[in-house]
Formats: sequence, C-alpha cells, structure tokens
Amino acid sequence: MDIYFTGMLTGLALIVAISAQNAFVLRQGIRREHVLVVVAICTAADALLITVGTLGIGSVVERAPWLLTALRWGGVAYLVWFAIESFRSALSSHSLTADDAVGPGGSLRKVALTTLALTFLNPHVYLDTMVMLGNLANQHGDQRWTYTLGAITGSVLWFPALGLGARALAKPLNRPGTWRAVDIGVGGVMLLVALRLVVAG
Repeated sequence: MDIYFTGMLTGLALIVAISAQNAFVLRQGIRREHVLVVVAICTAADALLITVGTLGIGSVVERAPWLLTALRWGGVAYLVWFAIESFRSALSSHSLTADDAVGPGGSLRKVALTTLALTFLNPHVYLDTMVMLGNLANQHGDQRWTYTLGAITGSVLWFPALGLGARALAKPLNRPGTWRAVDIGVGGVMLLVALRLVVAG
C-alpha cells in the first residue's frame, strides 16, 4: 500500500499544477459543457501514457528529441490560437450565459478534439507521465504495477473532482461577468503555458 500511495501522490503532484489541460477542464466544468467527455478523455489519456511509460516505451521519447520539439511548437501554435479564441469569446455576447457560451469548442466533436489536442500536443505530458512516472514505476521492480495503479488513481481522482466540482459551482456563478472572467483567465493560462513551452526550448 505504501508503494500504491506513493504512486498516487506523485501522480497528483504532477497533474495538479496549473496547465492548459486543467484550465480547459475547469472551463468546461463551469460552463457545464460536455464535462463528462472531457474528464473521461483526460483520465484515459493519463492512464494510457502512464501504462506505456511503465512498459518502458518512455525511453523512445527520451531518444527522439526532434519529436518533442515538433510537439512543442505544435502545442505553442495551438495554445496561442486557443487563447485568442477565448479572448474573442470574452468580448462577444456569447460569453453572457452558460448555455450560449461556446468559445473555442461548443459541439461535442469540437470539445473532444480540443481536449485531445491540449493533452497530446503538450510535450510535458510525455515527460511527466511516460518518462518520469514510467521510470519511477520501474524502480520498484516487481511492484511497478502497484505504483502505476497508484499514479493512475491520482488522475482518476483529480479530473472528475476538478470538472464536476466546477460544474457544481456553475449555477451560483451564472453571471455575465463570470463568463468573461473565465474566458479571460483561460486565455491567460494558455498564453502562459505557450510562453513556458517556448522558453523551455
């Protein structure tokens, strides 16, 4: 159990930090817009990447810096676009109510694709889940899958708590200024994450 909880706490420590993915989950939760789909995609993606890392495939990422570079610049471009769309949404009448606020998303397909893009176009996702958690898991020998299960549990706990918790606050926050603030805040986070990706390179 010690190894299980160590994996869970390590996984939580890596995903709780402010990120584009977390900002989007929070945004969708407050807007009550396809929250369960967003939460499911984020959780499944983490579980997949952590498992792949434990299997040792994370070493491929370490040996292919050009892949991370391509992902980094693709992520920067997407994050900047998303930030611009969020600012535009904040200035439009669509940001006045939860039902009308669509911004960069709206339909189930668009929201799902946005979630996938924000997840897999971020090179830090691969470094944190596949490389770091994968390496840490394999340091526990025969107990590596116990550690892996703990790390996955961290994601299973975090994303529903973030998305559904924000959803529960949607009704009391249903004011014109709130939706503008959400869009501006999310746009700001996207720009900061994009800047961090540029500087990290």
